[in-house]
Amino acid sequence: MTTLSGKTVLLTGALGTLGREQAARLARAGARVLMLDRAESHAGEALASNIAAESGGAVSYVRQDLGDLKASEMRVAALCDAHAGIDILINNAALIINKPFEEFSLEEYEEQLRVNSSAAFALTRAVAPHMKQKGYGKIVNFCSLTLNGRWDGYVPYVASKGAIYGLTKSLARELGPYGVRVNCVSPGAVVSEAEERVFGDRLQQYNDWILENQSIKSRIQPGDIAELVLFLVSPGSDMISGQNIGIDGGW
Repeated sequence: MTTLSGKTVLLTGALGTLGREQAARLARAGARVLMLDRAESHAGEALASNIAAESGGAVSYVRQDLGDLKASEMRVAALCDAHAGIDILINNAALIINKPFEEFSLEEYEEQLRVNSSAAFALTRAVAPHMKQKGYGKIVNFCSLTLNGRWDGYVPYVASKGAIYGLTKSLARELGPYGVRVNCVSPGAVVSEAEERVFGDRLQQYNDWILENQSIKSRIQPGDIAELVLFLVSPGSDMISGQNIGIDGGW
């Protein structure tokens, strides 16, 4: 069984479907989990308390809007000081909107790039000094199946995920000599609250299209993604870095 005893994990986008599942499994593996999201503190603290009670782990909520890059970097730097460093950073947070390219404003485009990719750069800047000093660290960024170019209506989102891919490859090269591993996870279409919000009354049509294109004819669940993340932050993956690992049901 994977053990992360003694490790401190910072997980962004922690209140979403994927984030909640990752937080629970990381806590069960023995990690101290800092769940970062922008929701009101009472909602985040309640969820963190529930996960802590279920897992028996140390779980706490950190409220921070990643759209404010400077404030986010400063907040995470303070968390590093408070916890003697962050051992594992999981950049899971993302905004996603589906509509034609012409309907996106510049502000919407820039917001998705800030939250989906620039924030990962800012937070890595904050955690890297402690990781380098320890000679060990794990960073997992979230890329996306949408980079394959077969998805309409996601121009800002796909652009942000292309930036995350490049960031991962570059950081892996620069941080590798200090014992810091940096990888990407590229999920396919995961059953989540987000797809219900994005597709609404088109959800059944969307579901049928996904299963038609996947080699494996069943939907990806949040737990499938969490298990891959758990592997990438565990010692068993220490010789994996700079990779973009797809988990898409054989698209």
